[in-house]
Amino acid sequence: MKLGKYDFKYQILISGQELEELQRFTGDMAESFGLDDRIYAYKGKRPIGLFRWDLECLEEVISWGLEDSETYPDKTAPEYIAILNLHNRIKRLLEEIEQGREG
Repeated sequence: MKLGKYDFKYQILISGQELEELQRFTGDMAESFGLDDRIYAYKGKRPIGLFRWDLECLEEVISWGLEDSETYPDKTAPEYIAILNLHNRIKRLLEEIEQGREG
């Protein structure tokens, strides 16, 4: 796949509890062209560069996890709050990207 002139990498720092929770979902990213391996190996020391489609994949996978009552039975647990915060940050970034594409 060749990148288009409007395909950019967006830098996002994911660390601490957010990263630990996200790494729980790498198995659900199996069809993501290596994103699962990148997230699994990511240490959270520096921002990671992700394309729009990577962010969309993460947003979708996290959404599934947030909706699964077996994964997060307690919606007040620190783990749930951390992944919810990451989900919201990714959604905001995707909204900014979309607004930039329209303008």
